[in-house]
Amino acid sequence: MRFAATELPGVILVEPDVHPDSRGFFLETYHQRKYSEGGVDGPFVQDNHSRSVRGTLRGLHAQVGRPQGKLVRAVAGEMFDVAVDIRRGSPSFGRWVGVVLSGENFRQLYIPPGFAHGFCVLSERVDVEYKCTDFYDASAEIAILWNDPDIGIRWPITEPVLSPKDARAPRLRDIQDRLPLVQA
Repeated sequence: MRFAATELPGVILVEPDVHPDSRGFFLETYHQRKYSEGGVDGPFVQDNHSRSVRGTLRGLHAQVGRPQGKLVRAVAGEMFDVAVDIRRGSPSFGRWVGVVLSGENFRQLYIPPGFAHGFCVLSERVDVEYKCTDFYDASAEIAILWNDPDIGIRWPITEPVLSPKDARAPRLRDIQDRLPLVQA
């Protein structure tokens, strides 16, 4: 199992050991001790599963007040997964990292608390499962405009299918007073 740091502090790409044979494959998708040693700390308290069709873009989302860390993986299909540092005072504030996650590459992305998350679907559909370090709280959720020019994410799609909430989300600079402070 390999844990690779990204250019954003705390955002970690996980490449699990996959054991294929003539029957299929086996892999550990989470092992508390190994993941903790690799920099992916829990505890995880909620698991989610979503399905989206080609061209869907979900995000950018985060929770303030009850920030969530997320361990994200594509179970089937392919997606471009993005983390954005939204911690006020962070040297990497407003920077992003994106990786392709798929049911074929088995990779996972850990997005720590204080980061926004989003993804777009590259295949006909994608099934996404992710573990969260805190419970979902609608009153604590914020959305940031997916194509905010101040962030400059290079999405691999140009005309995404968006929810009404994501289509009208504000820019990062317009909600800075609501964002978390970097933790020392």
